[in-house]
Amino acid sequence: MGLGISAAMPFAELSATSNFTFLTGASHPEEYIRHAAALGLSGVAIADVNSVAGIVRAHAAAREIAREVAARQALEARQGPIGPPAPQPAAPPDWANCPRLIPAARLVLREGIEITALPVDRGGWASLCRLISLGRQRAIKGACDLGLADVLAGAAGLHLLVHPAPGRAWQAQLLQLAARWGGSVALLLSPRYDGRDPARFERLAGLAARLGLPTVAAAAPILHRGYRRRLADVLSAIRLGVTVDRLGRHALRNAEQRLRSEEEMRRLFAGHEGAVSRAAALAARLDFSLDELRYEYPSEVAENETPAQRLRRLAEAGLEWRYPGGAPARVRGMMEHELALIAKLRYEPYFLTVHDVVAFARSRGILCQGRGSAANSVVCYCLGVTSVSPEIGTMVFERFVSEARDEPPDIDVDFEHERREEVIQWIYERYGRHRAGLCATVIHYRTKRAIREVGRAMGLSEDLLGAMTSQIWGHGGEGALEPARLAEIGLDPRDPRLARTLALIREIIGFPRHLSQHVGGFVITEGRLDELVPIENASMEGRTVICWDKDDIDALGILKVDVLALGMLTCIRKAFDLLGQHRGQAYSLATLPPEDAQVYEMLSRADSLGVFQVESRAQMNFLPRMRPRTFYDLVIQVAIIRPGPIQGDMVHPFIRRRNGEEAVSFPSDDLGRVLGKTLGVPLFQEQAMQIAIIGAGFTPEEADRLRRSLATFKKHGNVSEFRARFLRGMQANGYDSDFAERCFSQIEGFGSYGFPESHAASFAHLVYASAWLKCHHPAIFACALLNSQPMGFYAPAQIVRDVREHGVTLRPVCINASYWDNTIEPDSRGRLALRLGFRQIKGVAQDEADWIAAARGNGYVGPEDVWRRAGVAPAALTRLAEADVFAALGLSRRDALWQARAIGAERPLPLFARDIDGEGIVEPAAHLPAMTLGEEVVEDYTALRLSLRAHPLALLRHILTPPGL
Repeated sequence: MGLGISAAMPFAELSATSNFTFLTGASHPEEYIRHAAALGLSGVAIADVNSVAGIVRAHAAAREIAREVAARQALEARQGPIGPPAPQPAAPPDWANCPRLIPAARLVLREGIEITALPVDRGGWASLCRLISLGRQRAIKGACDLGLADVLAGAAGLHLLVHPAPGRAWQAQLLQLAARWGGSVALLLSPRYDGRDPARFERLAGLAARLGLPTVAAAAPILHRGYRRRLADVLSAIRLGVTVDRLGRHALRNAEQRLRSEEEMRRLFAGHEGAVSRAAALAARLDFSLDELRYEYPSEVAENETPAQRLRRLAEAGLEWRYPGGAPARVRGMMEHELALIAKLRYEPYFLTVHDVVAFARSRGILCQGRGSAANSVVCYCLGVTSVSPEIGTMVFERFVSEARDEPPDIDVDFEHERREEVIQWIYERYGRHRAGLCATVIHYRTKRAIREVGRAMGLSEDLLGAMTSQIWGHGGEGALEPARLAEIGLDPRDPRLARTLALIREIIGFPRHLSQHVGGFVITEGRLDELVPIENASMEGRTVICWDKDDIDALGILKVDVLALGMLTCIRKAFDLLGQHRGQAYSLATLPPEDAQVYEMLSRADSLGVFQVESRAQMNFLPRMRPRTFYDLVIQVAIIRPGPIQGDMVHPFIRRRNGEEAVSFPSDDLGRVLGKTLGVPLFQEQAMQIAIIGAGFTPEEADRLRRSLATFKKHGNVSEFRARFLRGMQANGYDSDFAERCFSQIEGFGSYGFPESHAASFAHLVYASAWLKCHHPAIFACALLNSQPMGFYAPAQIVRDVREHGVTLRPVCINASYWDNTIEPDSRGRLALRLGFRQIKGVAQDEADWIAAARGNGYVGPEDVWRRAGVAPAALTRLAEADVFAALGLSRRDALWQARAIGAERPLPLFARDIDGEGIVEPAAHLPAMTLGEEVVEDYTALRLSLRAHPLALLRHILTPPGL
């Protein structure tokens, strides 16, 4: 019937539902693969509903199992068998089973029929992706609209397993599929565990025989193991918005819908064992692997130039631009080395793509700065991707563009946060939506959401859930579930329902809940993106996304260009524009005067409010101790006040060595070359990797797995698993155990958040640029900072106070002088003053402010004049009066507010409010009491969130000051 039977082929599960069928499947894709290895299965098809979002994780787990098995086999080949001898030496041991992922998806059609679609080859995968893309792009985010006609037209290269459905309509649909796709269609048999499975299997097998179709057996699990039954019911309750007590028929009858071994399947399908064997035979024919999806980069072929020729031409031109007096021989040699390695790995298109994106941004005047492991290279410096000279760093290019790792390089490009959308839409336009899409971000359950949603499903009261979530701060919070913490807030951890709820909360943490869009990671392909991965609509208009996140993309080695947003770039670009307008000076990130002693002196005083990366209280506290004097000091400054070095106790030793209080020493000459620039103290991720390779004898593959474990929030694993291997390797190479422990402690700190030297160098450049602007042009820097809000640590009130302390004259919002943005004006001393703009007023929109400025003419005479000439709504006039913008007209805040309130919403705007002589109806004068300074300050903060009159505490100084002072 189209599928041969091979008794020697182990069983493969062909229709498993993972937790990427959100709020339905109760097991991670990785758990299915791991359990399949234990059960002796040859493979598992992760077949989520209209989605392939979770399969990369299963694929990565299968690769990891294969690696572990190979490592153990190599060890046993050298040292002999581990553990007791196997009873049958000729048979492979149980631990040697390496199941593979079988890519799949369960297509749920609008007609009600369900089909597990299994790609036979690369073409079948393309068909599956295009089918899912078609359905997803017809529907709103999260939904899919596919019909039988779509499958009849577009299932080439797919093997279709049709699920039986209630009624008889599905049989006619099955016939249509069989007529169209012939031997690629089979009828799926899966147990329901209701006592009627044998009769059902008999009936369906008879139907299949009459239609000339084979039957294929599958357990169709939604759990990898039975203990997840309770969690599956909780997920259903969350999905349906009810408590588990009210699930009714939606609750699982039992815990049987789990992954099964071949022995169990043959028992369940007694009399139909051929269907079990056909599942194994079909799995053997499905040899498509996700590894085939690599290297589908855009070719970036230009007219009469290959990518290699074009990259070399651009790099050579950039070398002349960067070094007008001639490039040093060392730099030219570095570039030749990098170009040779890029050519060997065929990564020219990647660098050309990044260049073209950056070139477009610069053509539009959008400030951008590249960073990332490959960005701080001579090639990227010459292409204009980064303005940081690669001579700053100490790491070699191969650390990031590695032939051994066989992975694409990593370059992130930060753009002005207000204009990044222009770049995103240009990428869509240039490559087409069929070739470019944003990555997804998988939203996982964290503690607070888990408590809320599981607690509601379990019937706990909102008051109780509020008490539990009130104990959680930040991203973690598992400590809030400890019995002692619960007892502190009056809960009884021994209560049976609460105890079950807590267990389920711990179990669901880390489960995927839904997909969101990545902040800016673009996947761009040479061919059709929707033949590589399904594309769907994002919730944001004008954007389309793929279903894989950045970690999935990284695991498959697929090109990703990060188009990110950075508020400080907006600020710096606006400051450069203001410098050109008011000082006639033209600067870029690459042309700022380097190594300015005044800038370093300012930073050494911790005068860094508003300066990128060093404005936090922790950074301000550290700056006077660090006393930066060179650019590389800023690189260290950016990287050192982070959880990795702090947790690893690397901060104090570095400062003691820098200040000469402790001798600078290196455990060996080899590590001295790695740690020289950081005085023997490891501060960067790259140094952690090199210590592992040089000091602990890690192989490049082991070091790469360590690098992955250093990822933010430990998404790729726990760094601690490397501990014994690291300490043993350091000891074998003669290093002190205390040094090894401290090094590993620092590496563990990077597991929470580590900072590479390349990123630190890029960020340090922005630190210097923003500090230079603040030091030499405080009014302009503060104006740009205010015009780029929201961003940074500090509110506008603090920015205003700081710039005033730097001797800048500040002027209030004025109806006749202000615009939407804050502006720069000359002051009486020949310096620059800062005029606050309408954007500082709460509740005033930019279009209203633009109308006011456009209709201003020779100036307004009062609120009614603004209403009459600019057409501003009465409510906006009230907000303007509350902000005291009419003070320059001789109107107090209360007088202006009185006049603004007199213009009621029901009063029509007259064609001629006054005649040519100014006659007309005049509001009677009102004698309102003057406001005190305290009242004025309070109203300033209410309307503007800042005040130029006085600091609020200044009004209380006479009360707060002790007698005699």
